[in-house]
Amino acid sequence: MTTTVLTLVGSIRNDSTNLKLAHALAELAPEDIDVKVVSGKELAELAFYDEDIENAGAAPQNVADLREAAGAADALLIVTPEYNGTLPAVVKNAVDWLSRPFGSGALKGLPAAVVGTSMGQYGGVWAHDHGRLSLQIAGAEVVDQPRLELGHVHKRFADQEPVDDVEVRESGVGVLKALAEAAQNARVAVAG
Repeated sequence: MTTTVLTLVGSIRNDSTNLKLAHALAELAPEDIDVKVVSGKELAELAFYDEDIENAGAAPQNVADLREAAGAADALLIVTPEYNGTLPAVVKNAVDWLSRPFGSGALKGLPAAVVGTSMGQYGGVWAHDHGRLSLQIAGAEVVDQPRLELGHVHKRFADQEPVDDVEVRESGVGVLKALAEAAQNARVAVAG
């Protein structure tokens, strides 16, 4: 059975290493894992979360489409840099929309993980921790091992692409496999 992993990218830069990482993971994924990438530019088109819009049942079409994609996915992966020690606004806003309506949003019970790259030495660890916390509060089942936090990417990927990086191939694929396993366990629990 194929596991679909909806992947949200937190950077809107054209030459984003996080977007490259997301595409590398899609390319490296085992045959039974389908990685669907939503770019940061697509996330940037979402209106800021507004409870008045939500309560009126008037979520924009692109929000409805994102919710539908998350509802159809077996797992969620956020691939993000760190901005000032936390998540970029585009990915946090997407999580906010996906978390509603509270208690029954598209993230409820969905296995989820956070990985990414940054120019700093720690690879965005604070943003990833904030992402895991936000996902957990939103109702997702956070998978926090293995981790993939790649630092100094301006040097690391100066002469190679993420798809050729040993850590991406090992830990990145390990994250996908952990999400697939969590999704399978969730299906068994529902069927059982």
